[in-house]
Amino acid sequence: MVMTWYTSAILTILFWGIADTFYKKGTSPTDKYSHLRIVTMVGLVMGIQALFELSKMGWQYNPVNIVKYLPVSFMYILSMTLGYVGLRYLEVSISSPVSNTSGAVAGILSFIFLGKTMNSWQLIAVTMITVGLVAIAFEERKQALLLEKQQSRTVDKKYTLGAVALIFPILYAIIDALGTFLDDVYLTTMMSPEEALISYELTFLVCGIFAYIYVVMFKKSRVSLFDEKDRALAAIFETAGQYFYVFALDNNSVIVAPMIGCYSIVSVLLGRLLLKEKLTLQQYIYIGLVLVGIYVLGVFE
Repeated sequence: MVMTWYTSAILTILFWGIADTFYKKGTSPTDKYSHLRIVTMVGLVMGIQALFELSKMGWQYNPVNIVKYLPVSFMYILSMTLGYVGLRYLEVSISSPVSNTSGAVAGILSFIFLGKTMNSWQLIAVTMITVGLVAIAFEERKQALLLEKQQSRTVDKKYTLGAVALIFPILYAIIDALGTFLDDVYLTTMMSPEEALISYELTFLVCGIFAYIYVVMFKKSRVSLFDEKDRALAAIFETAGQYFYVFALDNNSVIVAPMIGCYSIVSVLLGRLLLKEKLTLQQYIYIGLVLVGIYVLGVFE
């Protein structure tokens, strides 16, 4: 069966949505190295996947591609690390929709620098996402102020930073969008999806090794693979999603970039079911606005 770009995009949405939930379960406000532990696990799994891809290609791969693809890898890995940090302070139902406005930002970059046009529906969708993003920030600040006034209640650390914590998913969205934009350029002019995938995964492997060395040798903190169940599952689903993402982006980048942002829907549903996260009515409305905007971008070319 031939894998279409649409099927690849749907699988990416599913796998990354599940990964997002396990990322949240694998992070803790009390563990200041949790994001580095995640980088270690993702690097390990992606390294294994890279070896599998290399074997499929008969080990016909030019290592120079790692250096060539480094600007893209750097953007992706930096954005993901910021996202991991943000998950320590924000509910996944909030952080995931905000982070995944990156598809809309990537569309704007393509419009400005690659000469790709934006129709009226796309303009409406981008406006909806922007308004929703700002509204979520104000609602987070409102929640923080309310909880600070309630002296008799324990303040949830996710809310104490309020709107400040939103800087992490916002930075994720901007940097990830730059990575997606560069990825589109590279896949169009420089290398195949397989070469791009291997280059990214090997780079993440190196980052994972450095993260492990830093946490274990310099910070003297223990990292045991047997205690990393949630992070390991997150890494597996992240890697699976990355595999299908590259092929989807290569075939239909204009639609795929914003469409894949819909994986936050999976994160929200799993966050409510598994993590018992609670949202206010206003948050539901604003998240819905962002998600509808992302969906509209994927439907109307």
